[in-house]
Amino acid sequence: MMDMILRGAINLGYAGLMLAVGYFAIKYGSMLLHKALAKAENGKYALVVRFVTSVAEKVAWTFVVVMVLEKLGVDIGPIIAGLGVTGFVLGFAFQESLGSLASGMMIAINQPFKVGDFVNVSGNEGTITALDMMAVTLATPDNRKITIPNKAAWGQPIINYSALDKRRVEIIVGIAYGADISLAKSTALETVKAIPGVLEDPAPMAEVKSLDDSAVTLTVRCWTKTPDFWKVYFAGVQSVKEAFDKVGVEIPFRQMDLYIKDMPKQTL
Repeated sequence: MMDMILRGAINLGYAGLMLAVGYFAIKYGSMLLHKALAKAENGKYALVVRFVTSVAEKVAWTFVVVMVLEKLGVDIGPIIAGLGVTGFVLGFAFQESLGSLASGMMIAINQPFKVGDFVNVSGNEGTITALDMMAVTLATPDNRKITIPNKAAWGQPIINYSALDKRRVEIIVGIAYGADISLAKSTALETVKAIPGVLEDPAPMAEVKSLDDSAVTLTVRCWTKTPDFWKVYFAGVQSVKEAFDKVGVEIPFRQMDLYIKDMPKQTL
């Protein structure tokens, strides 16, 4: 009886020691793995590094727990078999989550966006505030928080407004059919060139876009650095309107001409 108690105490001590050693070994190994992967990919795939490190930690802990249970004399065969069946059931039940996890890997590898980018994801526009292997979190311009599963994000077109260093600003304005088109074009062009933040290359342009029902529609285009897009756009719209007012270029109201061919005779 004493031998059995002594053997149990020794095994329990060994199990505790294995857990302690396993804890420090996994912690240190995880730190080394994270540093090695981060150095290898130069910080480009931080999301992948965190995911791989997390998986490695969980796998290592699985081996440590199995070794401890064996040392304590626990038959792990039925446990492993039960985990296999449970894993199958959980995999079926959480297939949507697994799909988001797989999509998260694709996002991490391809990096269509990063934290801080202004994007359109699954029809939702906002600034990326958080990224993980399961979901993308956006903050909309009116300060709403939107969480989008990675499966939905990766399965739809992604528009990244912040990815490139400059963007084209386009201002659409209509002038009256009787207005001087050449004067309108030159006025709009000179006005836009004077706006702070407008780049000289590519050069701004102003051309007739279309002949619409109520107006000759001009398109005024210029380029600016991506962070200055809205500042330049708003300044451009106001400045073009004010410049047209000064030179007498009319911006017409939308109108429709109605011609009556025949009027029924009125009876008294």
